[in-house]
Amino acid sequence: MNTIAPAQRSVSPARLLEIDAAIEAERIIAMIRIQITERLRRKGAVLGLSGGVDSSVCAALCVRAMGPERVLGLFMPERDCSLKSLELGKGIAEHLGIEAIVEDVSDTLEAAGCYRRFDDALRRVFPQYGPGCKSKIVLPALFGESPYRIFSAVIQTPDGKLHRRRLPLETYQEVVAATNFKQRVRKMMEYYHADRLRYAVVGTPNLLEYDQGFFVKNGDGSADLKPIAHLYKTQVYRLAEHLGIPKDVRVRRPTTDTYSLEQSQEEFFFSLPYDKMDLCLLGVQRGLPVCAVAEAAVLTEEQVKRVYGDIKAKRKAAEYLFQAPLLMQPAAAT
Repeated sequence: MNTIAPAQRSVSPARLLEIDAAIEAERIIAMIRIQITERLRRKGAVLGLSGGVDSSVCAALCVRAMGPERVLGLFMPERDCSLKSLELGKGIAEHLGIEAIVEDVSDTLEAAGCYRRFDDALRRVFPQYGPGCKSKIVLPALFGESPYRIFSAVIQTPDGKLHRRRLPLETYQEVVAATNFKQRVRKMMEYYHADRLRYAVVGTPNLLEYDQGFFVKNGDGSADLKPIAHLYKTQVYRLAEHLGIPKDVRVRRPTTDTYSLEQSQEEFFFSLPYDKMDLCLLGVQRGLPVCAVAEAAVLTEEQVKRVYGDIKAKRKAAEYLFQAPLLMQPAAAT
């Protein structure tokens, strides 16, 4: 754990999240240029554009590092995606002056059985689930009475009514396994274009997502470089403003864009708004006093302690995601 010097313990946690966006942007831009051209020996960068602030910032940084003619954006919608994501993503590509390609992955997912497997799993909980229904999965509030947080499925039937039920573990795992097809198919498409152009694949997680394992192994967790994985989400928004990312992207609520019902990252994974999660993660990383984090995040000390516990539990669960393939013994030297 990164600890903070005793002399700095009196500094507000919010102050510790402040960065000089101009200096940080130039540092990342220089590193991108070195990593792509010298270490990876690639000619440019390819990345998926989701219409969110993280991918938009990464694209802007790559443009400044490599030039717009050496950055390719990909839109990879599928049947459950929000049309707003595609609209915002296209706006970013136009704003940055980069080439962008639409690769609708719905047919590939259909052929792999993604939608069928998902629907079959949900029907074990909601027998009425079928054509015209929409769905998502959600976690209960972090500060609820029970310390045990079990995923529930929410469906909307064609008459507009919402229904919510807890998911048995086996069903939850099948639902997640089916939706993980989406991230893995998209990453396959990114590497196709990277291979044909001799480009590097750019991953777009911020520190909060990276630290907590909010990614799919061999899906959106796979990349050749991850320019903002060291930055808190709060800091990514500062960079976005500095880089001139359009306001409609900067004010958009972070979403998963995975399920047919609109779903925020907060209700699916983090359980708190990103600004409060940033402060709590900072507190864990720097060993800050709980009382200082509670004051900055406008939470009680007990609530902060519960968030700390959730952060540590997610880190434990994420260890598998970071594991490289295991060998039975070291590979022989050649």
